[in-house]
Amino acid sequence: MAIILVECSYKFPRFQECSEAVFHLFSILPRVLQDGEFLVEYRPLEDSVDPSNMLCAGKDSSSVMEWGQSAEERPHQGLETQHSYETEWDMVNAISFKKKTFSNGDGGYRWAFTFSVTDLRTITVKVDSWSSLFFKLKDTSISLPTLYFHQGGVSEFLDSLRRCAMLSESPEDESCLLVSTVNKTLSQSFENLLDDNNFGLVHKLKKDPYVTTLGGFSKVTNYLYDAFRGAEEQQRPPEERADLLGEVIPGLEINHQEEPGFEVITRVDLGVRPDVQRGEPLSPEQWGGHQDPEGRVVNVPHLKQVIFKGGLCHMLRKEVWKFLLGYFPWDSTLEERKAVTRDKTDEYFRMKLQWKSVSEEQERRNSKLRDNRSLIEKDVNRTDRTNRFYEGIDNPGLVLLHDILMTYCMFDFDLGYVQGMSDLLSPLLFVMENEVDAFWCFVSFMDQMHQNFEEQMQGMKTQLVQLSSLLRLLDLNFWNYLESQDSGFLYFCFRWLLIRFKRELSFPDVLRLWEVMWTGLPCQNLHLLVCCSILDSEKQKIMEENYGFNEILKHVNELSMKLDIEEILRKAEAICLQIKGCKLRRSLLGTEPSQ
Repeated sequence: MAIILVECSYKFPRFQECSEAVFHLFSILPRVLQDGEFLVEYRPLEDSVDPSNMLCAGKDSSSVMEWGQSAEERPHQGLETQHSYETEWDMVNAISFKKKTFSNGDGGYRWAFTFSVTDLRTITVKVDSWSSLFFKLKDTSISLPTLYFHQGGVSEFLDSLRRCAMLSESPEDESCLLVSTVNKTLSQSFENLLDDNNFGLVHKLKKDPYVTTLGGFSKVTNYLYDAFRGAEEQQRPPEERADLLGEVIPGLEINHQEEPGFEVITRVDLGVRPDVQRGEPLSPEQWGGHQDPEGRVVNVPHLKQVIFKGGLCHMLRKEVWKFLLGYFPWDSTLEERKAVTRDKTDEYFRMKLQWKSVSEEQERRNSKLRDNRSLIEKDVNRTDRTNRFYEGIDNPGLVLLHDILMTYCMFDFDLGYVQGMSDLLSPLLFVMENEVDAFWCFVSFMDQMHQNFEEQMQGMKTQLVQLSSLLRLLDLNFWNYLESQDSGFLYFCFRWLLIRFKRELSFPDVLRLWEVMWTGLPCQNLHLLVCCSILDSEKQKIMEENYGFNEILKHVNELSMKLDIEEILRKAEAICLQIKGCKLRRSLLGTEPSQ
């Protein structure tokens, strides 16, 4: 992909598109494709030129995308869609071009510049009377001019850049975007793995990554590689590492003030990992003892601690899960909960009627509804079919699963249905055995998981970056080993995080893990500690057997249904206590050891 950034005059630079400049785009495109690079090019135009568009070429040199300056100034023309081999690269192809010679009076391009996206470190975005962009390259000896966008187009340019790079906001300056690009070695290694006849996922991954993720290995697409861990991750400054760890483990306060004379290192003495014991599930007697005469739940912190330590006996889940998920407030009375149930029941069936009342003729003109229905029907027919609640033909549980997911599309029009959501609903419906209760508990659960399923998957990217930082703190040697095997992105944990270990654990263990996580103890990111717990148990085998990229991915995938949830939770809690209690050395953080 190459991007042409042009200006109308030297005095008033603008972000525009010029069909007369396309000959230059095509002249560099073969080199771009051969090297696998993406270029940003800026080239001034003569004052007499009246450009009006920006051109962006995809992997197929016959495909060109056209953007107008703005929707108000230049409505899109009717263009013929050209489908390329990868859906993310679908472009339009109905533009005529005219070759023109560029000059600035002396035959050269005094202000022109071209650089590879892989050389780009940051982009500073300023929005004043005129929007502007300032590019900062990794080579600090090269300085580029600030580009002003007099007639708009900043958002469109950044959107096009996101096709080939990950742009993330700097924690220190919200106007500064950090740029991360694809790791070619990892990309090639992953392609080689997926080309194996035993897996054969390349085509499926590109066509339908969510299905491929949930049916096989963790989802990885090329544009996500450096989203999981920036290209400069190994050189992150200590204050940035501290911020990440603070987000992972709330309460872990790290002072990253630098003092002269102290060497900043990356190894931390965590001390001895404490011994942790699990408890017994909350009993009906204990649950009854935590309610006052009007039905309010009392001493909630202690109750959550008991649930965290041992979970719930199954007969309590139908009632207690509603509190853990926020469907019922802890301080609500029995009568207030009855009123909530009545109101929520009416609201649910109003939404259900919306899609139930759509005629076939209406649905033919509603592509999103058709797509949602098609995906839901496919997923429902393959969700937990070995579970007695969902097994067999014409199972009523499957009908409820379908109806709840369709109704959720009416509740959240923007998100709709994304593959994997049926995995989150299935245990809820199994426990609730009630359509309305299961729906509203699912809504609450999706409030927590929403970012995992959004198109940009920002939640997944953030979690994988946090997990990488956490693992590096816990075991730098193991983290370095994964890095050496092109596995530092922890892509093999993607499915774990996406649907909260639903495909990795037995059904009863999933119920136990989820209710423990919903307590919010010992921190909000217990799921990341669970990942670390599993990897901590497997690291010796991975390193002793000298597993490479392919073997690590295969080994982790084969852990499914072989994990002991109680041992995992015990170790996860111990890891959290170990981190919170560690004495961070002054040589690391520029402070005195904590007392």
